[in-house]
Amino acid sequence: MTPMATLTRMTEQLQACQQGALPLGELIRQWRSDAAQLGLPERFGEVLGNVLDRLESGALFSEESCSFSQKDLLASLQVWADKAKDRLG
Repeated sequence: MTPMATLTRMTEQLQACQQGALPLGELIRQWRSDAAQLGLPERFGEVLGNVLDRLESGALFSEESCSFSQKDLLASLQVWADKAKDRLG
């Protein structure tokens, strides 16, 4: 699978998670695995890791008691995917 095809699959997974069709834990697991196959600069991995770590932490608490907004963090994943697409494109 090409890096762009992998990124497209990741974006589809994100959309499925936002719509409630894919559990957050599964999204995080898949994104960690798939991102390693993209061949992006190290900084992309660092940023993605930070966002995914915050999503995992936030999933342990209810939305109200956590300082991380799941909706905002999922939006951050979309921004990351957009930047990765520009880099791969």
